[in-house]
Amino acid sequence: MLRTIGLLVVSNVFMTFAWYAHLRDLRDKPLWIAIAVSWGIAFFEYCVQVPANRFGAETMSVAQLKIVQEIVTMVVFAVFATFYLRERLTWNYAAAALCMAGAAFFMFRK
Repeated sequence: MLRTIGLLVVSNVFMTFAWYAHLRDLRDKPLWIAIAVSWGIAFFEYCVQVPANRFGAETMSVAQLKIVQEIVTMVVFAVFATFYLRERLTWNYAAAALCMAGAAFFMFRK
């Protein structure tokens, strides 16, 4: 499971940059350039995400794997938004994290 989580973290770092970095770095460039750069970054995301899901599916159900992926996404996005986009974390992040913890509890409950 740790290998899966590690790969999902790397995958989500790539994904988050592909989806959101252009909002800061390519704001003044034509949209097609932002799309091309995002697709290039997304290629590397898929190179890590597909093995993460394969490994994860060996020990978790697909629903459990999805919840783990969503939690990783939320954590990576919070760090990215704070340090890269310079946004403030608000109580909404904590509330969302609490909801995700609840989802994980119910998904992994026997």
